[in-house]
Amino acid sequence: MRIREAVPGDEDGIARVHVDSWRTTYKGIVSDSVLRDLSYEQRAENWRRGIGKSALFVAEDESGKIVGFATGGKERTGNYDVDGELYAIYLLQEVQGQGIGKKLTHTIVQNLKEQGFYSMLVWVLERNPSKAFYESLGGQAIDHAMIDIGGEEFKEIAYYWGNIETIEG
Repeated sequence: MRIREAVPGDEDGIARVHVDSWRTTYKGIVSDSVLRDLSYEQRAENWRRGIGKSALFVAEDESGKIVGFATGGKERTGNYDVDGELYAIYLLQEVQGQGIGKKLTHTIVQNLKEQGFYSMLVWVLERNPSKAFYESLGGQAIDHAMIDIGGEEFKEIAYYWGNIETIEG
């Protein structure tokens, strides 16, 4: 498994991971129509515009196939005493539980430290079964907010690390 910075040309692989992981992670949580309507092409276009705008790292398997990604940077709301944020982290279902998520998270943390950040948060859907991952890294739930997905309201939880040096794993 190799973790590297995303480069132009990675957008199709990132989009595939993004869409496929949503469809497996949120099945039974988010409506089937929302999951069915997710588009590889639309996500690829979004990532094409996003590569190089914030820290974005991909995980590749031995064949060079992108199987996960993570992105992060400056905390976006300014509502918390925190300077960094893990914006997103997604892995294909078949590679979850192999330590790849931890490696991607630590790569983002290292990038945040290089930018002079000392703390971090991430927003996670309350019903996301992967929220235990953030708890296993020592994340503390500090707030919640409601988010609209496909016309339905869902609760998101903000997990917080006051000192990213202490992130476990």
